[in-house]
Amino acid sequence: MKVVRFHAPGDVRLEDVPEPEPGPGDVKIRVRNCSTCGTDVKISRFGHHHIVPPRVMGHEIAGEVVEVGAGVDSWAPGDRVQVIAAIPCGRCGECRRGRRTVCPNQESMGYHHDGGFAEYLVVPAKVLAVGGLHRIPDGLGYAEASVAEPLACALNGQHLARVGAGDDVVVIGSGPIGCLHVRLARARGAARVVLVELNRDRLDRAAALVAPDAAVCAADVDPVDAVLKFTDGRGADVVVTAAASGAAQEQAVQMAARQGRISLFGGLPKDQPMINLDANLVHYRELTLVGANGSSPDHNAEALRLIASGAVPVGDLITHRLPLDGALDAFDLVAAGEAIKVTIEP
Repeated sequence: MKVVRFHAPGDVRLEDVPEPEPGPGDVKIRVRNCSTCGTDVKISRFGHHHIVPPRVMGHEIAGEVVEVGAGVDSWAPGDRVQVIAAIPCGRCGECRRGRRTVCPNQESMGYHHDGGFAEYLVVPAKVLAVGGLHRIPDGLGYAEASVAEPLACALNGQHLARVGAGDDVVVIGSGPIGCLHVRLARARGAARVVLVELNRDRLDRAAALVAPDAAVCAADVDPVDAVLKFTDGRGADVVVTAAASGAAQEQAVQMAARQGRISLFGGLPKDQPMINLDANLVHYRELTLVGANGSSPDHNAEALRLIASGAVPVGDLITHRLPLDGALDAFDLVAAGEAIKVTIEP
């Protein structure tokens, strides 16, 4: 079968390898869609400390069961499934406390295990053990189901930031995650949503699809000032930084309302992880800053339900569909900001 494998930074290859066979407790699927994200681009260029090459990339996975290993009786050939990306161990103290997103023993598809940029994939038994293989609802396509994984991450972030009815929400960053955050905030009852982005073309493309109540180009105006004006000086109840930007995180604190919540959703580059924080704003406004680390199997299941019900539409966010041999082109599209969501169809 054909796969896209990482060998070293700058060395990602389309290769022929033997089809994998499921072991006891495993499930083998025919990958129908594996969508791309900015993390794939970073891995292709810089590698990752959890990846021992060669490794098949891809972690936003949906497909069809073709074979099950010994001892698997809950799945059968023909079942349509979505696969989690982050695999908690299910046994540690954090997992036992229900904090599976911060499991210290977490493994990931496309990192520790071969991922979805392949014609076939073996879903490890440890994924099934934590409830990480999900049945795709009838009527939902594989491409849309593959977007459940990034939506699950957004769900985790918005749950931690307590996005709810009547909130004014600001999303900084208009990439695919930013677009999902806008739609998810609406589904959770936000009163108004503001989308902030530095790149005018990227902002216009995203705003045309997700229709925020206001779209702010941070290259043209001060985003803090724009948000304060939009909210009559009050500020935002929730600010989500869906961009790997320290400046965005600093601005998020400045534009938050009293008792506002800031989700530091996008991680910063490892060589520039520090920001300047006005601690007095946090103190006197009683602000809450929260992180967000991936998603749990439960978040993935809920994301599938939200997509299938139409509460969070994702089909129109998939702007490009490419074959497996177009994966490197997909990375270039994502890196250039010329697409919202690119999905690979092996």
